[in-house]
Amino acid sequence: MTTSIRHIAKLAGTSVSSVSRVLNNSGYASPELRERVEAAIRTLNYTPSKGARMLRGAPSRMIGLMLPSIDVPFFGILAHAIEQELFQRGYQTLICSTAENIDHEARYISMLLSQRVDGVIVASAFGSTEHFEALREAHIPIVAIDRELPGVADDAVMADHEEGGRMMARHLIELGHRKIGIVGAPAHSQPVQLRLRGIKDEMAEHGITPAAISMAEEHSFAAAYPLARQLVASRPEMTGIIGTTDISAIATIHAVQDHGFSVPRDYSVIGFDDLPEAAYVFPRLTTIAQPIRGVGEQAVRRLEALIDEQQADRDAGEEKTIIKVSVTLIQRDSTGPIRK
Repeated sequence: MTTSIRHIAKLAGTSVSSVSRVLNNSGYASPELRERVEAAIRTLNYTPSKGARMLRGAPSRMIGLMLPSIDVPFFGILAHAIEQELFQRGYQTLICSTAENIDHEARYISMLLSQRVDGVIVASAFGSTEHFEALREAHIPIVAIDRELPGVADDAVMADHEEGGRMMARHLIELGHRKIGIVGAPAHSQPVQLRLRGIKDEMAEHGITPAAISMAEEHSFAAAYPLARQLVASRPEMTGIIGTTDISAIATIHAVQDHGFSVPRDYSVIGFDDLPEAAYVFPRLTTIAQPIRGVGEQAVRRLEALIDEQQADRDAGEEKTIIKVSVTLIQRDSTGPIRK
């Protein structure tokens, strides 16, 4: 049986017109009513058919952008770059910050469907992708950003995280460091896992392994700082520390200095991202720069191409496109030769 608005209304205990207001975001709907309707939509796995979307008129010129958090500097910069690029191309952006919560992701997907978005750019924090099937079934083009989304998005734009991990390890090894620790977050992040793989592979090629790996679940200074303090206190043989992000590396610099040591005289510290803060922390942070704005702009271009293909009645996504953007070592003051 095909799910209809009447089925949703019956399950939610409301009228068809109320369901329509929620779906189309037209007119007032109380938070309690909206929650009941959205719960019914999720239960019935309702998605508008491609034909129904076509009947609703011209393209909406709206794009959904789903990110794990815009409180994290990396995603804030990325969101701004994407929104500006879309605006220049005549699109409006619906920015959805999911707080790394799978229920939030599912609710935002329902909202994006009701808003008839022309496409979605998404960085999901989870391995589970079932809730994205609603977008695929509605034939809405999807581009993954910063990480792949297998089974949902055939197209992705991301930095070469694995090669970046290799570059971090290689830089410290070339400076003579062999006892190298790793501090990072979030542990479940696909980009962070790829960086870890690159670090370990590069170190293995030089016959060494990480002295210690300490990972937090939350990507913040507050979460990384105690891990770095504990690492410095417990592993005095270390001479180099890799932060899997700039935030983790900056927290490590503070932890080292709060223990009475110096960067880079006692510990060399390197990060990943090249956030603006990396150039202002003292000492200035050596890091792997990924072109955050460039990644966002390329994702927009790829999504617009998929939208154009769909509107031309061609099979959008018939060719998988994974774009890995090159990263660069930015050597500043936080790394130096191994102490004697």
